[in-house]
Amino acid sequence: MSLKSSLKFTSAAMIIAGLAAAPAMAQTAEGADARRLDPVVTTAQRVEQDAQDVPISITTVSDEKLDNIKAGGADIRFLSARVPSVIAESSFGRAFPRFYIRGIGNTDFDLNSSQPVSLVYDDVPYENPILKGYPVFDVEAVEVLRGPQGTLFGRNTPGGIIKFDSVKPGEDTNGYVRASYGEYNTVELEGAVGFRVNDQLALRFSGLVQQRDDFVDNAFTGENDAFEGFEESAARVQALWSPLPTTDVLINLHGRTNDSDARLFRANIIDAGSRGLSSSFDFDTVFFDGQNGLEQDASGLTLRVDHELSETLDFTYVYGYETAEVSSRGDIDGGFGAAFLGAGNFGPGFIPFPSESAGGVDDLRQVTHEARLAYDDGGPLRAQAGIFLFDEKVNISSFSFDTLAPGQPVNGAAQRNQDTDSTGIFASVAYDVSDKVTLAGGLRFTDEEKEFTAGRSIGPFGSGALAPRTEVVGDDQISWDLSATYKQSEDVSYYAKIARGFRGPSVQGRLVFGNDISSADSETVLSYEAGVKSELYDNRVRANANVFLYTLEDQQLTIVGGLNNTVALFNADESEGYGFEADIEALLTDNFVVTGGLSYNKTEIKDDVLLSPGCGAGCTVLDPAVTVDGATFFNISGNSFPNAPEWIANFTARYGVPFRDGELYVFTDWAFKGETNFFLYESVEFGEDGYWLGGLRAGWEGDNGLAVSAFVRNLTDELVLEGAIDFNNLTGFVNEPRTWGIELGYTF
Repeated sequence: MSLKSSLKFTSAAMIIAGLAAAPAMAQTAEGADARRLDPVVTTAQRVEQDAQDVPISITTVSDEKLDNIKAGGADIRFLSARVPSVIAESSFGRAFPRFYIRGIGNTDFDLNSSQPVSLVYDDVPYENPILKGYPVFDVEAVEVLRGPQGTLFGRNTPGGIIKFDSVKPGEDTNGYVRASYGEYNTVELEGAVGFRVNDQLALRFSGLVQQRDDFVDNAFTGENDAFEGFEESAARVQALWSPLPTTDVLINLHGRTNDSDARLFRANIIDAGSRGLSSSFDFDTVFFDGQNGLEQDASGLTLRVDHELSETLDFTYVYGYETAEVSSRGDIDGGFGAAFLGAGNFGPGFIPFPSESAGGVDDLRQVTHEARLAYDDGGPLRAQAGIFLFDEKVNISSFSFDTLAPGQPVNGAAQRNQDTDSTGIFASVAYDVSDKVTLAGGLRFTDEEKEFTAGRSIGPFGSGALAPRTEVVGDDQISWDLSATYKQSEDVSYYAKIARGFRGPSVQGRLVFGNDISSADSETVLSYEAGVKSELYDNRVRANANVFLYTLEDQQLTIVGGLNNTVALFNADESEGYGFEADIEALLTDNFVVTGGLSYNKTEIKDDVLLSPGCGAGCTVLDPAVTVDGATFFNISGNSFPNAPEWIANFTARYGVPFRDGELYVFTDWAFKGETNFFLYESVEFGEDGYWLGGLRAGWEGDNGLAVSAFVRNLTDELVLEGAIDFNNLTGFVNEPRTWGIELGYTF
């Protein structure tokens, strides 16, 4: 790390330490009353613990905050910028979210791409991006674990983990139902009920239905209300069987269907030489001469067995089986016609050639097994050890279409299959050296192999077919972590952690538009982190903060689109990131609760020279040009990672007053996403300045479980670029507009 980077990192550490120390000195303040913040329970280390005792940077999203930020039919991307250091985006609609933590992510939109942020649903990692968009409903909480977590969880986690834990069947009969109606005929129904059948069996049923009408017009065809609608449903059935006092068996059946529009790519909504949306941008209108749509089905089974072998030793086995199919087709150029047809036969703006394509997962099967032992005798030593097996098979088809021909026939078709096998053996130990000091460490060995086969049956533009070719990549790696926790008091603790994680090798071959298969070696990350966790003012304030520094070796990067409209993998020798994160939750009064989060992430590609092609859409590239064999490339060394804003912030505030056997309340939430670059190269056009998005809800909650409210999402109607397509024209895609709704609910 350079001297300049070291000074910035040290300064951030001093600022965070000072902020943490200030409330700690005021710990003895008088005036605290009866209400307290509820403790946050986490399973970040595979056992239930108070989140304040875990040496990991964790943010939990639950309860009212979770319900509000996902209101109005939102999909899982609602988490973007709602948690420090977390961004979510997609060029694939509601089916394929891409997550970034501390700047580490993957912009690759292909259906077999690997992601360095793992999503774990009820103890099972969902690895293929098509699985990662499972709707959020009837969950205890969403936990974000920042930094490499490769010791205890799954595989491929150099960036971090986002954990979703469903509400489990319990002792008592309980549940809820919520129904909302909003703008664009948006309807959302969500509910759950759990009950005990007898002493040995408890059940829980939960489900979600989301629907919105189309409301964006297609000015090219003259069709009104043609796009941006969706119909999605998901369900979960759980059975908790306790055949013995020492044994619990939990069966979780789940599935989803998603019939919606693919992402709307909008031609020339960016002005050359400018950043952000054109002043002539019209959200309610597109000009498509191609088709647009997405269909998705997924289902799965999770089986978890917990058995108490003795008073000190527990055994856990988790089996996961997931299947999915998806088909998506989009008008990629975002406009109509082509320039070679002559003036008046293309638009809006300059459309050099038509581009319409489709991709589909014809079959996906993921099978996982995990078995582990946990030791805890109540003394200073705690330990876990286990094995994890992962097997995935995915078959993918890709097509291009002759948009200008009658019937828009297929003019390009390619197929690819990938078979991934991974085995992990892991162990972790924690030891209380004293009442104040705990040392912990973990180790994981992973052996992974991918077999990738791709071929082309129809070649567009006369390029011809390609016989199937196979490439095999594999690696074995050691992941580890060491941490120390110092408990200054019951309310304040400090921790330091060093962790090594990795993402296995990747292989890609998008052969509809290219002839080459590319691969990237394993990337590894070495991360340093130190932080403070505190509960102050008699548990009325919870304040956590940390600083971090990581180095990526052989970072996997993806050229997406560009001059040749290709997807190609390659490695950067070295990359770096550093920054800080802070979370606070405070009961300012019994009626007024606020939360806040702030993060700074400085990322940089550190190679001396690393070349990438530029855009093919007439953008203004800012990086130095380099000519190689007559072709122009750009040196991206020194650039930040794509989709990695330096600043992310969020806050919520809730104020309530007693009224008619209940409470009247107002809740607001806001999130800031800093200036963002979309591609590996930096350009004037393909990025977005920082912006705030906010929401507001007002309502009444009764002591009898009834609730009624009205809400607005994107309160200020901020319209911004969320991403772009760079090979054809200045195409972009945008966020959701302002929407409103009303909601009724009952909890029992």
